[in-house]
Amino acid sequence: MKRNIFALGAGLIFGLGLCLSGMYEPAKVIGFLDLDGAWDPSLAFVMGGAIVVALPAFFVARRRAAAWIGGAIDLPRAQAIDAPLVVGSAVFGIGWGLGGVCPAPGVADLGFLNPGAAIFVVSMAAGMLIFRAAADRRLPGLKLLAQDA
Repeated sequence: MKRNIFALGAGLIFGLGLCLSGMYEPAKVIGFLDLDGAWDPSLAFVMGGAIVVALPAFFVARRRAAAWIGGAIDLPRAQAIDAPLVVGSAVFGIGWGLGGVCPAPGVADLGFLNPGAAIFVVSMAAGMLIFRAAADRRLPGLKLLAQDA
């Protein structure tokens, strides 16, 4: 229960940050990706702020055996750049560029009752279910990856 409460609190803080920075708006993201037009660097500052907050947390987590809320700390250890990573990154990037939204802002945008966000989140959930089904049935090598999704 403590873990779920902590996850809810972290998600609410993250969502509040997205709302305060305006990053739930596709126009902000598209403005960042528009290098040839009216480029908006604000997303770079948001990402920089996230890195400043996350780096010390990862530094501390690497040296701990257990999380403060209980349970083991399971940090990613993979360092290989393989086909699933490249393809997944490309699909994510293309979707982000075309739609101007990625998963977290899409979910946060649901709070504003945006019909486009609802379509995005339903499509994202369908894609996750399709991936899991494909990994379970046809791609046994991705089974471990599907369990983490």
